[in-house]
Amino acid sequence: MEFLPTVWFVVIAVLWTGYLFLEGFDLGVGMHLLFSARTEEQRRVMLNAIGPVWDGNEVWLITAVGAMFAAFPFWYASLFSALYLPMLFVLFGLIFRAVGIEFRGKGKSARWIRGWDVAIGLGSLVAAFGVGAALALTTTGLPLDANGDRVGGAFAWFDGYAVIGGLAAVGFSLVHAASFLALKTDGDTRHFGSTFARRAAPIALVPFLVWIVALQVEKGTALTWLIGVVALIAAIAAMLANARHREGWAFIGFGALLVAGMGSIFMASYPVVLPSTINHAFDLTVANASSSPYTLGVMSIVACFGIPLVLAYQAWTYWVFRKRVSGDLIPAAHPVEPAVRQQAVQPALRQQ
Repeated sequence: MEFLPTVWFVVIAVLWTGYLFLEGFDLGVGMHLLFSARTEEQRRVMLNAIGPVWDGNEVWLITAVGAMFAAFPFWYASLFSALYLPMLFVLFGLIFRAVGIEFRGKGKSARWIRGWDVAIGLGSLVAAFGVGAALALTTTGLPLDANGDRVGGAFAWFDGYAVIGGLAAVGFSLVHAASFLALKTDGDTRHFGSTFARRAAPIALVPFLVWIVALQVEKGTALTWLIGVVALIAAIAAMLANARHREGWAFIGFGALLVAGMGSIFMASYPVVLPSTINHAFDLTVANASSSPYTLGVMSIVACFGIPLVLAYQAWTYWVFRKRVSGDLIPAAHPVEPAVRQQAVQPALRQQ
């Protein structure tokens, strides 16, 4: 295989893993906001925990998709055209989630707040499930013909692997978010995060482990099997650390599970970037789906400067906002004052 296509396959795998690691706990917090949180103070603490970082974490999604488009245009075209409908729902989910986070505090009625909680929670759920399903299908296959076009109707993509991948992303996000809340908050929310991770992890992480094992059984090598075992060990270590209230080590352990698990999945898939379930002769690989060497070379030069900058500013953001969040540090909710006061508007109307 050529060097640059392989390098960019690794880069894209790292970008998707980074997205699941960082945006994973954001999406999980959004789901907890709707399904798990019990009080308004707890919900506000959760939102403030991700407040400084959630929009920056979405950069990883944009970068991963953009890298696929530029480095492997045939991979990008086949995957996203075949998954046009679910990706549309993912887009709507991300939009409603973002608008909900921004608008939730702009009103004070219970109906207003609850409505945006639903938007944030359901948007996070749809986005997590859709991204997980897409990543699972790009490793297990879609019904593609010789031109890379989907064969079948709008739901030809929907199969058991799509469900496993979607549940894997949702389950990991919920546990990862709980671990993040235990590390980043204090008081009742910290206790909630630790308790949820302890109780839910043995069940919520099963789909992710099933995805890992399924890929290893079908395509794995001795090395990818070993990395998969490392992922299992990391999951067990994280759960043990959480049980001992070692929040930092638990968070690192769940992160190591993701990194090792995705590493074993992408390594087992290489050099195929998108298999065809119709005929393996139609598979897209790093060789036949990549851009020209000139394009990849220019991208590599730009990435050498751009990626370190992204990592630096995100690391700085997390360092600045590293302290724990608690209800005592959050000011009471207050109504938003109108930009133009009524007293100033009425004289102007009388003059007209």
